[in-house]
Amino acid sequence: MAVDNAWPCPPAFEKDENALQFVEQMTTNADMVQERILAEILSRNKEVEYLKRFKLDGATDRETFKSKIPVITYDDLQPEIQRIANGDRSAILSAHPISEFLTSSGTSAGERKLMPTIKEELDRRRLLYNLLMPVMNLYVPGLDKGKVLNFLFIKSETRTPGGLLARPVLTSYYKSDHFKTRPYDPYNVHTSPNEAILCADSFQSMYTQMLCGLLEREQVLRVGAVFASGLLRAIRFLQLNWRELALDIESGTLNKRITDPCIKDCMGKILKPNPELAEFIRLQCSKENWEGIITRIWPNTKYLDVIVTGAMSQYIPTLDYYSGGLPLACTMYASSECYFGLNLNPMCKPSEVSYTIMPNMAYFEFLPHEPHSDGLTRDSPPKLVDLADVEVGKEYELVITTYAGLYRYRVGDILRVTGFHNSAPQFHFVRRKNVLLSIDSDKTDEAELQKAVEKASQLLREFNTSVVEYTSYADTKTIPGHYVIYWELMIKDSANSPTQKILNECCLAMEESMNSVYRQGRVADNSIGPLEIRVVKNGTFEELMDYAISRGASINQYKVPRCVNFTPIMELLDSRVVSRHFSPGLPQWSSERRRM
Repeated sequence: MAVDNAWPCPPAFEKDENALQFVEQMTTNADMVQERILAEILSRNKEVEYLKRFKLDGATDRETFKSKIPVITYDDLQPEIQRIANGDRSAILSAHPISEFLTSSGTSAGERKLMPTIKEELDRRRLLYNLLMPVMNLYVPGLDKGKVLNFLFIKSETRTPGGLLARPVLTSYYKSDHFKTRPYDPYNVHTSPNEAILCADSFQSMYTQMLCGLLEREQVLRVGAVFASGLLRAIRFLQLNWRELALDIESGTLNKRITDPCIKDCMGKILKPNPELAEFIRLQCSKENWEGIITRIWPNTKYLDVIVTGAMSQYIPTLDYYSGGLPLACTMYASSECYFGLNLNPMCKPSEVSYTIMPNMAYFEFLPHEPHSDGLTRDSPPKLVDLADVEVGKEYELVITTYAGLYRYRVGDILRVTGFHNSAPQFHFVRRKNVLLSIDSDKTDEAELQKAVEKASQLLREFNTSVVEYTSYADTKTIPGHYVIYWELMIKDSANSPTQKILNECCLAMEESMNSVYRQGRVADNSIGPLEIRVVKNGTFEELMDYAISRGASINQYKVPRCVNFTPIMELLDSRVVSRHFSPGLPQWSSERRRM
């Protein structure tokens, strides 16, 4: 067993020491903590309808729990979730009232998944947040001497037919008193005022947060966003709006496009004329070369605080370019379903990031992951492994049981065990299961992509044209990134081939078929750019197969990959492109959920 239990240096403050002692206590007795957590969850929820259905009969031990409660996915639980959403307030999943739904970035039938939560989960999330800086302070001293420029945003929320709020987990947290009335913490002083973070208009929010970050450029010690893609959008925003921002700083007046009364009142107290700073911004931003722009504008930045694991790793080269190679810190691992753990070595290389699961957050099980298998068979029950019994080097799918009423729920994250901190395992996030394409929080799987291609190809029928083959990739060189779909077409009548206009409309038709998370990213969040179709020469996909076979693939088992990211393959595809087409408009999207 690879064990890591040494901190790099002693904590400097008593508060930090207490936090680190808590981490040691939880991870030293991981299996005992897990046994207690499961017993607590089952004891408090023993009368709920779901557990009674499987005749648990009040048992709280692991053996009985595993023998009677099935491993499930969201689709298995959807009838119960829909009843709660429609207003049923009986104890279906949890003895505690469901306070709201947290909308997952994963989707079911094209809509965000609804994850039930209870009020006390906010306390549990805050507990994990409160561990992050005591760990970081061991690696980066002096973070209490300045501020953090963290681009934080709320997203749209709606209500279910039964009146419960449904919104993303971070929107729930930012709108809670835990965040809005948080006590002063010298290690977490934001340049962005709450009024800007809580503004629902993404332009006004970003503009104000960027303006405040520029005003306090010398106080900023770390720059970040939740995801790497979000920080790159902020840089792109600065590229597009630096002239207006500099004018506001020079004149001490706020851009007329900022109409939110709370922001206007707040900025009226902050914004004062500063011609010298305005000239500096103009000098830096007018240069053609933006390499190192982050450290040029915020010279005291020690690291970037962003998630760059999983699909976000594709943004690392661009972040390195804009930051001059600043360290990238991935501090915690969390989802809408549950907050899981933290990175105890936050200044490690992105490829070495491992998260230590905190055993007090939920009850965790692990389904051994075999490629090309769903992990379960009809002939035998799943053999799940407990938290303390996972093996280094092996991959698992995460399965959770939570206080809020998820029991043996498959999260869909594939994790690889890299070691242990005391008796708690550390995991490298490998990927989301079944996800082909992702730019931001969107997750598009193969079935969704196939459906979108089929929908768009209907527009080609009047031209007696069909899609012979296709593949895709997530292009993150543009900001925001966008989906690229390679099409090989069979045109049966060259005199009646599809027009540029029709192929552009095919792009939009594909976008209309995407799930609601993708469409929200396109319409409301501006986090995804217009979808692009690149038409390639006839025979291109045969060349692709020949290339794969030349590298050892079996001709009998070869299948066209529906997503590519291997440079030689992408170079081959791009060398065969005959035309490029982009979505001419925005797909339809509404914050209201479809009725089920």
